[in-house]
Amino acid sequence: MLGTTLYIDKLGEYFTMNYDVKDINLAEKGQLRIEWAAQNMPVLKQIKDRFEKEKPLAGVRLAACLHVTTETAYLMQTLKAGGAEIALCASNPLSTQDDVAASLVKHDGIPVFAIKGEDNQTYYKHLNSVLDTKPMITMDDGADLVSSIHSERTNLLAQILGGTEETTTGVIRLSSMAKDGVLKFPIIAVNDAFTKHCFDNRYGTGQSTLDGIIRATNRMLAGSTFVVCGYGWCGRGVASRAEGMGANVVVTEIDPLKALEATMDGYRVMPIAEAAKIGDFFVTVTGDCHVINKDHFLTLKDGAIICNSGHFDVEIDVKGLEATCVRKRQIREFVVEYTMKNGHRINLLGEGRLINLAAAEGHPSSVMDMSFANQSLSAEHLVKNKGKMNIGVYKVPDELDKEIARLKLISMGINIDVLTTEQEHYLNSWTSGT
Repeated sequence: MLGTTLYIDKLGEYFTMNYDVKDINLAEKGQLRIEWAAQNMPVLKQIKDRFEKEKPLAGVRLAACLHVTTETAYLMQTLKAGGAEIALCASNPLSTQDDVAASLVKHDGIPVFAIKGEDNQTYYKHLNSVLDTKPMITMDDGADLVSSIHSERTNLLAQILGGTEETTTGVIRLSSMAKDGVLKFPIIAVNDAFTKHCFDNRYGTGQSTLDGIIRATNRMLAGSTFVVCGYGWCGRGVASRAEGMGANVVVTEIDPLKALEATMDGYRVMPIAEAAKIGDFFVTVTGDCHVINKDHFLTLKDGAIICNSGHFDVEIDVKGLEATCVRKRQIREFVVEYTMKNGHRINLLGEGRLINLAAAEGHPSSVMDMSFANQSLSAEHLVKNKGKMNIGVYKVPDELDKEIARLKLISMGINIDVLTTEQEHYLNSWTSGT
């Protein structure tokens, strides 16, 4: 539903706003779901309350390319409370919650360009609609905004203060750009904050991935052989949650350190070529392409279920699967069944896109609370340090990371110890010893 609306802000001022959502009439449902998520995001609420008073983002145009979920909506409300002028598009064609997109337009006056299931052409049309607002800060989930600015919208570079990046995949892309000397403005790698990747990637991806698989298939995990491709923070989370539901977990890896860790954590480790022959469920979380490919499709068991929880839809060679099958049919809402020449059926979930957002609702709000606290404070940091940061990819400042953890603990009613003067002296001294 492409539209232009006359919006009245809290000061009674009028402005027109373009948007493109599926159905603006879904807004009431979306508003209730946003409120539900916000109830479990106490850290972001504290930041929002402060932002409303201080307006640290006043006059800053911010373009966001994120999964359009209830938690993202609360982040958008927080940034707007801080004075930012925001435009939002989806970072994945299947990750938009249409009622949330409608609510942000109708109730918050935030231009949103996102429709669940949009094709590739519409995806980039929406991305460019956001860039048409001439942003000063980019907020990415996969680096598509930054990539588009550097390749096709270079006229926007002069006014950009910097950006933030939420995903492992995006940080890899941006670090490569910085290494090659083509990155033109500073980026804060929100993904690398401890309060992001240790909780969002591990606990969030772990729970929401299994949620997506179960919603899509309604299959039992207990007693199955569950193959996790990649043992980074996301892989750790998926493996632990699958094990907790009674699955026999197998891990595939290319990094000897991570493979050793997975072994010491009690999982079987083997190459994907071997795992392909025994697995019932397969989840890719590597950030690389064609992790499960044409060679593996020919050896998968009848009824094998394959899905991806990495950011981009490249980890499963879907084109190769299409080319090697003899029949294809949609058997459930998020399940396409491919029949191979040997009669074996392979079930692909969510088109090979992020299964936790394609078939489920994404990460629980309690972990996104910390991730989006990082986003908010990083945006504020970019504004405060305008002109002071060199081009490059930066980590979230340690003091912000620890402050978010402190606020989260307080919200959970947890107290921790504080060093005594003697203990601080001991830790800072090199003279003390045996």
